[in-house]
Amino acid sequence: MKVRAEGDHGDGKRHGPGERKPGRPEKNYGGYGEGETRGSVPQPRNLLLALVGEVGKLSEIFQWMGEVPKGLPDWNEEEKEHLGEELSGVLLHLVRLSDICGVDLGKAALRKLELNARKYPVHQCRGSSKKHTHYSNDPKPLDESLNVVVENAGANGLDDC
Repeated sequence: MKVRAEGDHGDGKRHGPGERKPGRPEKNYGGYGEGETRGSVPQPRNLLLALVGEVGKLSEIFQWMGEVPKGLPDWNEEEKEHLGEELSGVLLHLVRLSDICGVDLGKAALRKLELNARKYPVHQCRGSSKKHTHYSNDPKPLDESLNVVVENAGANGLDDC
């Protein structure tokens, strides 16, 4: 992996902090980060703190509800809309933070699934809350465990709420 100096976007020219990369459109985050001056690059720490604030707002929705059944059958449309707004705020801040940090969130998520498939082989761990150190590390090949994880993502509620 080639590491580039700050301001080097691979086009042979040096660019100042906050300048957009050649051939890459500016991202529109719909008002998130509008307090920044044009051309400024937000600091990862500040974006992380904003993300934590969004997670706090999301947590407030569930704070006094106790357990909530899947699909939120007792919620009205206004409550679900509010939940969607707060979930969106978390997502937008997370995407923005990953972008500023140069992390490909899609690749990172797939890598995390791979690592978890190794730590928690499905055929050993299903229905258990034991720590990964409880399981042997070599029972089945990774690709077989990962396929089961991906196939069962919907069954485990990863495709809907």
